[in-house]
Amino acid sequence: MNVGYNEIRKTKGNIMFLIREKRTLTKTVTRMVIDAPWVVKHAEVGQFVMIRVDKDGERIPLTIAEMHQSKGTLGIIFQVVGRSTYLLNQLNEGDFIHDVAGPMGKPSELEGLKRVLLIGGGVGCAILYPIAQKLASLGTEIGTIIGFKNKELIFLEDEFIEVSNHAELMTDDGSKGKKGFVTDALIKMLEEDSNYDKVIAIGPIMMMKKVSEITKNYHIPTVVSMNPIMVDGTGMCGGCRVKVGEDIKFACVDGPEFDGHLIDFDIAQKRNELYQQKEQQDYKNTQRGGDSYAK
Repeated sequence: MNVGYNEIRKTKGNIMFLIREKRTLTKTVTRMVIDAPWVVKHAEVGQFVMIRVDKDGERIPLTIAEMHQSKGTLGIIFQVVGRSTYLLNQLNEGDFIHDVAGPMGKPSELEGLKRVLLIGGGVGCAILYPIAQKLASLGTEIGTIIGFKNKELIFLEDEFIEVSNHAELMTDDGSKGKKGFVTDALIKMLEEDSNYDKVIAIGPIMMMKKVSEITKNYHIPTVVSMNPIMVDGTGMCGGCRVKVGEDIKFACVDGPEFDGHLIDFDIAQKRNELYQQKEQQDYKNTQRGGDSYAK
């Protein structure tokens, strides 16, 4: 393997994280495998890492999409939506990521489940897939519904089919699978058979809200994974707070998974939109070769 442009950073006494593999899944979604033996040694399904591309960059949370403890590597799947993910995507095999801190958050609670329905929307499928793998290894019966806007954005379809007893693919425009939303498939599926121990839904906030509203009518325990604004991942900043029932929780230390029937999704949506315009401007500035940090 040819080592990338920042090879010299290894010689300055810093621990760097080598990118072993990089693969484009769609035009906006990328998979990377990173050397991180100290992180992956203790990692479990459902946890995440905080990544900083370079020493001047912000820290961003990314779910551990795969882990190989014998190799000391972990995998991440991310969507290019802002400055930091854009810069991360500029790195290639042989380059180094400055910081990968973790594992953080609580692992998924999957033991003892006999029958589970998994629902993934868009890039949320990257977070859902390791859960599906773990459940399959435990002998759980798995139903899966995954949804995307169109066929160009689909990834991990074959992988979900392989580990699921039954899988449905939905696209908004009907370009592949069935036309409609994951909630359309969910309603139909539950009308036929609602005997599930748990529903796990991961995707856009409003998708998780709608799923939770539907499953509440069937009294099926439902778990969602929250990915709010996060600064340090240790509970110090309070930026990732979410309202769960009457309580305020921190997604980084109390989650990222919560009871979908208790989450206040409307507040979570408003908080996620706070810096959306700033993030989009940062992204544009970075693409033009500028730096918005000082602006």
